[in-house]
Parts: sequence; C-alpha cells; structure tokens
Amino acid sequence: MKRPLALYIATSLDGYIARENGEIDWLDEAEGEGDSGYSEFYETIDTVLMGNKTYEHTFELADQFPYPDKKCFVFSRSERQPNQHVIFVTGDVPGFIEKLKEQDGSKIWIVGGAEILDVLLKSNLVDEFIITMMPTILGKGIPLFKKDNPELKLSLTGTKRYGQMVQLHYTVKS
Repeated sequence: MKRPLALYIATSLDGYIARENGEIDWLDEAEGEGDSGYSEFYETIDTVLMGNKTYEHTFELADQFPYPDKKCFVFSRSERQPNQHVIFVTGDVPGFIEKLKEQDGSKIWIVGGAEILDVLLKSNLVDEFIITMMPTILGKGIPLFKKDNPELKLSLTGTKRYGQMVQLHYTVKS
C-alpha cells in the first residue's frame, strides 16, 4: 500500500494561504483552541515536503528548524548541498514523489507552498486535504489552488472546530 501524501494547511475563507508578499501574520490573529490539531497531525507523519520559498520562510518564523525529527525534502530549481535538516531535490518532482510513496513509512506532509502543491495536484499525487479555514477574508494574496488543476472527487472524512477555525478533512476518491 502506498503512503498517503497529505496537504495540511490553513487558508483564509477566500482561499489564500499568504498575503501577496508571502506574509502569514494574519494566521496569528485568529482565535483557536490549543494548537488547532497540529500536534495530533504531526504524530501521523514521518516525512515533510516543501518548496524552497517555504523552506527559506521557516527561518523567518522560527529560531530553529521546526521539523528536526522528520525526514525533510526541499524542492529547488538550483542544486544545493544537503544540510543537517533537509535534502534538496531538483529535477523530476512527480517521479521523486512516486518513489517516496512506495517506500515504507508513515504519511507524507506537504507543508507548502503553492508552487509545489500545484505540481503535485497536476500529477494527481495528493491523497488527503486537511484544510483549516481561518475567519479572515484577505481579498488578495497567494491562492491555495492555482488554475487548471484536474478535477478531483473528494470524500469528507471529518470536520473539527478549533475556536473560530474549522478544519475540513477530505480524502481523494479512487
């Protein structure tokens, strides 16, 4: 059985994951409960995927790398040397993910961003969508979903409320 590839992300009510400049300060303004399910989800994964912009942004948000206990792959258009936390991947992203899904392990998390998600959606590689709707309308920004994605049929497997936020959990119907 293939390992599931899951998107776990927060979005504004109008579908943006960040302001146009990449800022996510608005996420901190919402009234949630606890960590809004993050710890529970984090225990289900062993691998983290992200694009280079998201990777660079993590160091603006945190003093330390936030996923030191997980295998982490960063997709980059330029060759870079691995470091203690991540392995940089260039080239055939869908092919790399297909091989990763065949390996033994737990769930794989797409941390972000919009560019890597777009590649994975267009390759029909995403198995789960766990999206937390924030009580904010940004009006403009970086959209969660880009244009021209394939049509996917989803099954709602759960909803949870965390204060003013609602988390939706969908799996892709086969």
